[in-house]
Amino acid sequence: MVVKLQSDQLTQLKDIFDRFDMDRDGSLTQLEMAALLRSLGLKPSGDQIHVLLANMDSNGNGSIEFEELVDAILPDLNEEVLINQEQLMGVFRSFDRDGNGYITAAELAGQMAKMGHPLTYRELTEMMQEADTNGDGVISFNEFANIMGRSAADFLGLTLS
Repeated sequence: MVVKLQSDQLTQLKDIFDRFDMDRDGSLTQLEMAALLRSLGLKPSGDQIHVLLANMDSNGNGSIEFEELVDAILPDLNEEVLINQEQLMGVFRSFDRDGNGYITAAELAGQMAKMGHPLTYRELTEMMQEADTNGDGVISFNEFANIMGRSAADFLGLTLS
């Protein structure tokens, strides 16, 4: 039985795929796929990601193209995951005031103050250091998604692998 994705679901999935295709080559490496899965709240081990990629990689080139991703998740497509990803992007955009795709320290401080949680300089510095995993001085969507995923897991008392 072949199920067709609704065009808005396909668009959302393509947006998610493109966000994690860091080198813009039209495919996801093992590292990019791991980041995508973690942003969706999944926490696969390195071995699980390797097996997943091997199963999804129908053309055997070592990376996952968009069509392979669609074919792999189509049977288990969970609309809620896409909605949650879109909701997370909405929250990210509320922090990214200038819309450049990154959250600066000033934007983080301003939004936190607006939400009634003003930060001290030390708190702001610690939050930026924890979230900015690549050390470029700003928080990308991927870094934001990772920190939000960790925060939710911490809140629920879960341990991350």
